[in-house]
Amino acid sequence: MWLLIAFIAVPIIEIALFIQVGGIIGLWPTLLIVLITAVLGTYLVRTQGMLALGQLRSSFSDMRDPTEPLVHGAMILFAGALLLTPGFFTDAVGFSLLIPGVRQAAYRAIRARVTVQSFDTPRQQHPQHPQHPPRDGDVIDGEYTEIDEDEESKGPSGWTKH
Repeated sequence: MWLLIAFIAVPIIEIALFIQVGGIIGLWPTLLIVLITAVLGTYLVRTQGMLALGQLRSSFSDMRDPTEPLVHGAMILFAGALLLTPGFFTDAVGFSLLIPGVRQAAYRAIRARVTVQSFDTPRQQHPQHPQHPPRDGDVIDGEYTEIDEDEESKGPSGWTKH
């Protein structure tokens, strides 16, 4: 239901804002503002996205929970889509999602509403890799084929000197 309301309300808000702003400053300045916000938004999304990607890589390399960097990356991606959509309302929401404090507050609000459930099975139910006893010395793994006596009588193989 909320999605339907958003699909109806957002275009109405955008049209109303275009009429208001266009009436005050004119058509061409209004279109120029929309173009400038799209270009500026693209640049900001790129820089913020690279920072979020670096944080995600860092969380993977440090073996930390990657949930927060993933959510920040998704919000930055959503902000980019909003900034590329022509309109003042979508630009305002998109630019606000590029502010780290706003993203952090949105993350906390989302996290408070989401319940994560997990399960863990007892260890004996997991198939274990067979335990090999420790070996002394070097281990050389190789393959072999048996040679018939007929092949052996043909002479040297070329791998050895006679």
